[in-house]
Amino acid sequence: MTPIDLRSDTVTKPSSGMREAMARAEVGDDVYGEDPTVNRLQERVAELLGKEAALFVASGTMANQLALGVLTRPGDEVICDEGAHPVNFEGGAMPALWGIQPRTLRGDRGMLEPAQVEAAVRPESEHFPRSRVLEIENTHNRGGGAVYPVERVRALAEVARRRGLSMYLDGARLMNASVASGVAPRELAAGATLASLCLSKGLGAPVGSLLAGPRDLVREARRLRKRLGGAMRQAGVLAAAGLYALDHNVARLAEDHENARALATALAGVAGCAVSHPVETNIVLVTFAGQGAVGLAGRFREVGVLCNPEGSRPDVVRFVTHLDVSREDVLEAAGRMARAVAA
Repeated sequence: MTPIDLRSDTVTKPSSGMREAMARAEVGDDVYGEDPTVNRLQERVAELLGKEAALFVASGTMANQLALGVLTRPGDEVICDEGAHPVNFEGGAMPALWGIQPRTLRGDRGMLEPAQVEAAVRPESEHFPRSRVLEIENTHNRGGGAVYPVERVRALAEVARRRGLSMYLDGARLMNASVASGVAPRELAAGATLASLCLSKGLGAPVGSLLAGPRDLVREARRLRKRLGGAMRQAGVLAAAGLYALDHNVARLAEDHENARALATALAGVAGCAVSHPVETNIVLVTFAGQGAVGLAGRFREVGVLCNPEGSRPDVVRFVTHLDVSREDVLEAAGRMARAVAA
């Protein structure tokens, strides 16, 4: 039985075309700024997001932490949704690296309201931490791949500007958001002081994210990247994969979204199964009545379907579609799970 891997869109393997592009990449020493392929990728993403400059980094977590490190000082506070990636999945990096703390709010599927953010900004007082950054995530992982409407992003950016906050956009799946909404990435990132773009999720590259924004802030992020050991030498072999992904794997994200909806529809017909959220992109969150997510993930693994407990509740299971699973795969996965639950 061939396993069907729906744990995450991070499990994708580079295609033969991507591997060929990596093998042919022209390289240099990126610490000296001399890798032409890295430079080309950085310029490409800066233009894509409508920013002055961009920096190639090892991971989405590194991009998030560099952004927060640049925009804050020790003792500052970051306003974000309670399910935000930097709060839940980055090893406590905010206080450990920068001496800052989150002020978490409960958004609707991870999406915050402008009035909610405005009310959370601390008054100026020696007693309080300083509110310095508004962080948003598009799409929102724990929101089931929810897409921030561009009008909401603009309104949040206006609140941040008026209240003296920087806004950081965690664009882990920003291209999914763009394809699903039909809104250009630069429009989705327009209000953000800094914005990131991950290459190693739905875009299918093996590694890497980019952090984009004003030239001076990107220069400071580069300095912090060095501090964290993230400066790379002949990184053009990795950057080439990112360029290939941007050339070949963006429009096809719509297939992942369609496959996710097909999976959700098939699972909704299984007795006791409920899809937790509307499926907008490539993430499907489901519950099975009376059953825990950890146990279910183990049972599904036995029938060749790999998935993860979502983590925010003990009963939610997460499935993520990607370029290495087809429509036939997701329907086969749904059938295997239906049989496993009925057994």
